[in-house]
Amino acid sequence: MNPKTRPPAAPALPKLADFLCFAVYSANLAFGRAYKPILDELGLTYTQYIAIVALWEEDEQTVSGLGQKMFLESNTLTPILKKLEQMGYLTRRRAQEDERQVVVSLTDAGRRVRERIQTDTLNEQTGLTPDEFATLQKAVAKLRDNLLTAVEGK
Repeated sequence: MNPKTRPPAAPALPKLADFLCFAVYSANLAFGRAYKPILDELGLTYTQYIAIVALWEEDEQTVSGLGQKMFLESNTLTPILKKLEQMGYLTRRRAQEDERQVVVSLTDAGRRVRERIQTDTLNEQTGLTPDEFATLQKAVAKLRDNLLTAVEGK
């Protein structure tokens, strides 16, 4: 074949490091590693910790409402809440106005656990300034919301 008549080369496919989804995924793994020593000391998983944070922020939530905040289905969240209840960090009870709903609340022990976990050090480990941290957090939340809207067809 004549070198002057070669077809143009196909554009290079993006590498793994070029994928935004991989950057978010691998950052999530890195956050998990950063949180692990702190949470291991308390005997908590990251998801259990997030449930405690969500309840600390707004106590007396229904399981379905908490699941929406945490982006978890009830069948995934319920075992997490049962374990936290066994650990003495929360209580579950049927809602008086609608017994089909279960309301979860932190116990005093659950509130103390939340207060023991200081995220300042973890935030510093990101190497971001407070403004950069806030900007990135908002951008990732917007990305998540946009993707959910697209997938759910809203």
